[in-house]
Amino acid sequence: MQDKIITTLLLGDVYGESGCRAVFLKLRDLVDKTRADYVVANGENANEGFGLSVANMNLLFSSGVNVITSGNHIWQSEEIIPYLDSEKNLLRPANYSSMVPGHGFTVTKEIGVVNLIGRQMLVPAEDPFKVATDMVRRIRQQTKTIFVDFHAESTEEKEALAYYLDGTVTAVVGTHTHVQTADERILDGGTAYITDIGMSGPEDSVIGGDAAVSVRRQKTQMPIKAQPSKNPGYLSGVIVKSDASTGKAVSIERFTV
Repeated sequence: MQDKIITTLLLGDVYGESGCRAVFLKLRDLVDKTRADYVVANGENANEGFGLSVANMNLLFSSGVNVITSGNHIWQSEEIIPYLDSEKNLLRPANYSSMVPGHGFTVTKEIGVVNLIGRQMLVPAEDPFKVATDMVRRIRQQTKTIFVDFHAESTEEKEALAYYLDGTVTAVVGTHTHVQTADERILDGGTAYITDIGMSGPEDSVIGGDAAVSVRRQKTQMPIKAQPSKNPGYLSGVIVKSDASTGKAVSIERFTV
Protein backbone atom coordinates (compact mmCIF):
# COMPACT_ATOMS: atom_id res chain seq x y z
CA MET A 1 0.00 0.00 0.00
CA GLN A 2 1.42 3.39 -0.99
CA ASP A 3 2.20 5.77 1.85
CA LYS A 4 -0.02 8.82 2.06
CA ILE A 5 1.54 11.96 0.60
CA ILE A 6 0.69 15.34 2.14
CA THR A 7 1.02 18.39 -0.11
CA THR A 8 1.62 21.66 1.70
CA LEU A 9 1.81 25.08 0.08
CA LEU A 10 3.86 27.69 1.93
CA LEU A 11 3.40 31.35 0.92
CA GLY A 12 6.05 34.00 1.44
CA ASP A 13 5.40 37.27 3.27
CA VAL A 14 2.02 38.65 2.12
CA TYR A 15 2.73 42.33 1.54
CA GLY A 16 0.13 45.08 1.51
CA GLU A 17 -3.03 45.42 -0.53
CA SER A 18 -1.45 43.93 -3.66
CA GLY A 19 -0.39 40.79 -1.80
CA CYS A 20 -3.77 40.38 -0.12
CA ARG A 21 -5.54 40.84 -3.45
CA ALA A 22 -3.31 38.20 -5.07
CA VAL A 23 -4.16 35.75 -2.27
CA PHE A 24 -7.87 36.50 -2.62
CA LEU A 25 -7.89 36.13 -6.42
CA LYS A 26 -5.32 33.37 -7.03
CA LEU A 27 -4.90 31.12 -4.02
CA ARG A 28 -7.94 28.91 -4.59
CA ASP A 29 -6.85 28.22 -8.17
CA LEU A 30 -3.32 27.43 -7.02
CA VAL A 31 -4.60 25.04 -4.36
CA ASP A 32 -6.74 23.27 -6.95
CA LYS A 33 -3.87 23.08 -9.45
CA THR A 34 -1.36 21.71 -6.94
CA ARG A 35 -3.93 19.65 -5.01
CA ALA A 36 -2.56 21.15 -1.82
CA ASP A 37 -3.89 19.74 1.43
CA TYR A 38 -2.73 22.67 3.57
CA VAL A 39 -1.64 26.29 3.14
CA VAL A 40 0.69 28.19 5.47
CA ALA A 41 1.25 31.93 4.86
CA ASN A 42 3.37 34.55 6.57
CA GLY A 43 1.06 37.52 7.14
CA GLU A 44 3.18 40.01 9.08
CA ASN A 45 3.37 42.55 6.22
CA ALA A 46 -0.25 42.35 5.09
CA ASN A 47 -1.35 45.65 6.66
CA GLU A 48 0.20 48.21 4.29
CA GLY A 49 3.56 46.50 4.69
CA PHE A 50 3.69 46.64 8.49
CA GLY A 51 1.72 44.27 10.70
CA LEU A 52 -1.52 42.35 10.29
CA SER A 53 -5.01 43.77 10.74
CA VAL A 54 -8.08 41.78 11.73
CA ALA A 55 -9.46 42.33 8.21
CA ASN A 56 -6.21 40.97 6.72
CA MET A 57 -6.38 37.91 8.98
CA ASN A 58 -9.99 37.19 8.03
CA LEU A 59 -9.21 37.58 4.32
CA LEU A 60 -6.28 35.15 4.51
CA PHE A 61 -8.25 32.53 6.41
CA SER A 62 -11.33 32.87 4.18
CA SER A 63 -9.15 32.59 1.05
CA GLY A 64 -7.88 29.16 2.07
CA VAL A 65 -4.92 29.77 4.38
CA ASN A 66 -4.87 27.26 7.25
CA VAL A 67 -2.09 28.76 9.38
CA ILE A 68 -0.78 32.35 9.48
CA THR A 69 2.78 32.88 10.68
CA SER A 70 4.49 36.20 11.37
CA GLY A 71 7.70 37.91 12.49
CA ASN A 72 9.10 41.15 13.82
CA HIS A 73 6.26 43.33 12.46
CA ILE A 74 3.42 41.40 14.12
CA TRP A 75 3.13 43.95 16.95
CA GLN A 76 2.64 46.98 14.68
CA SER A 77 -1.13 46.63 14.35
CA GLU A 78 -2.44 46.75 17.90
CA GLU A 79 -5.90 45.48 16.97
CA ILE A 80 -4.49 42.02 16.17
CA ILE A 81 -2.83 41.49 19.56
CA PRO A 82 -5.88 39.97 21.36
CA TYR A 83 -6.25 37.49 18.49
CA LEU A 84 -2.73 36.18 19.07
CA ASP A 85 -4.14 34.43 22.13
CA SER A 86 -7.59 33.51 20.85
CA GLU A 87 -6.80 32.34 17.29
CA LYS A 88 -5.22 28.88 17.44
CA ASN A 89 -3.78 29.11 13.91
CA LEU A 90 -2.38 32.65 14.12
CA LEU A 91 1.23 32.49 15.28
CA ARG A 92 3.91 34.86 16.52
CA PRO A 93 7.54 33.69 16.80
CA ALA A 94 7.82 31.09 19.55
CA ASN A 95 11.14 32.43 20.80
CA TYR A 96 9.77 35.79 21.83
CA SER A 97 9.50 36.17 25.60
CA SER A 98 6.83 34.01 27.23
CA MET A 99 5.52 37.24 28.79
CA VAL A 100 4.17 38.56 25.46
CA PRO A 101 0.76 37.59 24.03
CA GLY A 102 0.29 34.71 21.66
CA HIS A 103 1.81 31.34 20.88
CA GLY A 104 4.44 30.09 18.47
CA PHE A 105 3.21 26.70 17.29
CA THR A 106 0.02 24.93 16.35
CA VAL A 107 -1.20 21.54 15.20
CA THR A 108 -4.04 21.60 12.70
CA LYS A 109 -5.36 18.24 11.57
CA GLU A 110 -2.31 16.40 10.14
CA ILE A 111 0.39 19.08 10.29
CA GLY A 112 2.26 21.05 12.89
CA VAL A 113 3.67 24.52 12.28
CA VAL A 114 6.39 26.29 14.29
CA ASN A 115 7.16 30.01 13.91
CA LEU A 116 10.62 31.28 14.96
CA ILE A 117 12.57 34.52 14.58
CA GLY A 118 16.30 34.93 14.04
CA ARG A 119 18.66 36.76 16.37
CA GLN A 120 21.27 37.99 13.91
CA MET A 121 20.54 41.56 12.73
CA LEU A 122 17.01 41.37 14.13
CA VAL A 123 15.25 41.87 17.46
CA PRO A 124 16.39 40.39 20.80
CA ALA A 125 14.87 36.94 21.23
CA GLU A 126 15.44 33.66 22.99
CA ASP A 127 17.60 30.93 21.44
CA PRO A 128 15.65 29.61 18.40
CA PHE A 129 17.57 26.31 18.49
CA LYS A 130 16.56 25.59 22.07
CA VAL A 131 12.97 26.72 21.58
CA ALA A 132 12.66 24.70 18.35
CA THR A 133 13.79 21.55 20.17
CA ASP A 134 11.02 21.95 22.73
CA MET A 135 8.35 22.82 20.15
CA VAL A 136 9.24 19.86 17.91
CA ARG A 137 9.26 17.44 20.85
CA ARG A 138 5.76 18.53 21.82
CA ILE A 139 4.36 18.45 18.29
CA ARG A 140 5.79 15.03 17.45
CA GLN A 141 3.50 13.57 20.10
CA GLN A 142 0.66 14.43 17.71
CA THR A 143 2.17 14.40 14.21
CA LYS A 144 5.49 13.87 12.43
CA THR A 145 4.63 16.36 9.69
CA ILE A 146 6.11 19.63 10.96
CA PHE A 147 6.89 22.88 9.14
CA VAL A 148 9.14 25.60 10.53
CA ASP A 149 8.86 29.21 9.34
CA PHE A 150 12.17 30.78 10.37
CA HIS A 151 11.75 34.53 10.00
CA ALA A 152 15.39 35.60 9.88
CA GLU A 153 17.89 37.87 8.16
CA SER A 154 20.99 35.68 8.19
CA THR A 155 21.44 32.89 5.65
CA GLU A 156 23.96 31.23 7.96
CA GLU A 157 21.49 31.20 10.82
CA LYS A 158 18.75 29.75 8.62
CA GLU A 159 20.94 27.00 7.17
CA ALA A 160 22.34 26.12 10.59
CA LEU A 161 18.86 25.67 12.05
CA ALA A 162 17.84 23.47 9.13
CA TYR A 163 20.83 21.16 9.66
CA TYR A 164 20.18 21.15 13.40
CA LEU A 165 16.55 20.04 12.87
CA ASP A 166 17.26 17.72 9.92
CA GLY A 167 15.37 14.47 10.33
CA THR A 168 13.02 15.80 13.01
CA VAL A 169 10.88 18.17 10.91
CA THR A 170 9.44 18.07 7.40
CA ALA A 171 10.72 21.45 6.26
CA VAL A 172 12.53 24.58 7.42
CA VAL A 173 11.64 27.55 5.20
CA GLY A 174 13.03 31.04 5.54
CA THR A 175 11.00 34.23 5.38
CA HIS A 176 11.69 37.94 5.99
CA THR A 177 14.00 39.05 3.15
CA HIS A 178 11.19 39.01 0.52
CA VAL A 179 13.49 37.70 -2.25
CA GLN A 180 13.04 34.08 -3.25
CA THR A 181 16.27 32.09 -3.22
CA ALA A 182 17.19 29.22 -5.55
CA ASP A 183 18.72 26.84 -3.00
CA GLU A 184 15.77 24.54 -2.31
CA ARG A 185 16.89 21.02 -1.42
CA ILE A 186 16.21 18.02 0.80
CA LEU A 187 18.84 17.37 3.46
CA ASP A 188 20.18 13.91 4.28
CA GLY A 189 17.73 13.35 7.12
CA GLY A 190 14.69 14.11 4.96
CA THR A 191 14.07 17.77 5.87
CA ALA A 192 13.30 20.15 3.00
CA TYR A 193 15.00 23.55 3.10
CA ILE A 194 15.06 26.90 1.32
CA THR A 195 16.70 30.10 2.58
CA ASP A 196 13.76 32.33 1.63
CA ILE A 197 10.46 31.48 -0.01
CA GLY A 198 10.04 35.05 -1.26
CA MET A 199 7.24 37.57 -1.02
CA SER A 200 3.59 37.51 -2.05
CA GLY A 201 3.18 41.15 -2.97
CA PRO A 202 3.53 43.81 -5.67
CA GLU A 203 5.71 43.22 -8.70
CA ASP A 204 8.26 45.85 -9.79
CA SER A 205 8.76 47.01 -6.21
CA VAL A 206 11.61 47.21 -3.70
CA ILE A 207 10.77 44.30 -1.38
CA GLY A 208 7.14 45.42 -1.62
CA GLY A 209 7.68 49.14 -1.29
CA ASP A 210 7.27 51.90 -3.87
CA ALA A 211 10.55 52.00 -5.82
CA ALA A 212 10.76 55.79 -6.04
CA VAL A 213 10.33 56.18 -2.29
CA SER A 214 12.93 53.49 -1.64
CA VAL A 215 15.43 55.18 -3.96
CA ARG A 216 14.91 58.48 -2.15
CA ARG A 217 15.43 56.80 1.23
CA GLN A 218 18.73 55.33 0.09
CA LYS A 219 20.02 58.49 -1.60
CA THR A 220 19.14 60.86 1.26
CA GLN A 221 19.49 58.42 4.20
CA MET A 222 16.49 60.20 5.70
CA PRO A 223 13.96 58.20 7.78
CA ILE A 224 11.27 58.39 5.11
CA LYS A 225 8.44 55.96 5.74
CA ALA A 226 8.28 53.14 3.20
CA GLN A 227 5.16 53.22 1.02
CA PRO A 228 3.67 49.98 -0.36
CA SER A 229 3.75 49.72 -4.13
CA LYS A 230 0.35 49.73 -5.82
CA ASN A 231 1.51 47.48 -8.67
CA PRO A 232 -0.33 44.20 -9.33
CA GLY A 233 0.54 41.40 -6.95
CA TYR A 234 1.89 37.88 -7.32
CA LEU A 235 2.14 34.81 -5.11
CA SER A 236 5.51 33.30 -4.22
CA GLY A 237 6.46 30.29 -2.15
CA VAL A 238 7.14 26.57 -2.21
CA ILE A 239 5.18 23.35 -2.49
CA VAL A 240 6.41 20.56 -0.22
CA LYS A 241 5.27 16.96 -0.60
CA SER A 242 5.89 14.72 2.38
CA ASP A 243 5.33 11.17 3.58
CA ALA A 244 2.63 11.21 6.24
CA SER A 245 3.98 8.10 7.96
CA THR A 246 7.51 9.45 8.48
CA GLY A 247 7.12 13.22 8.18
CA LYS A 248 10.02 13.29 5.73
CA ALA A 249 9.89 15.50 2.63
CA VAL A 250 9.88 13.80 -0.76
CA SER A 251 10.02 17.01 -2.84
CA ILE A 252 10.23 20.79 -2.59
CA GLU A 253 9.42 23.07 -5.53
CA ARG A 254 9.50 26.85 -5.85
CA PHE A 255 6.65 28.73 -7.54
CA THR A 256 5.71 32.26 -8.56
CA VAL A 257 2.21 33.00 -9.80
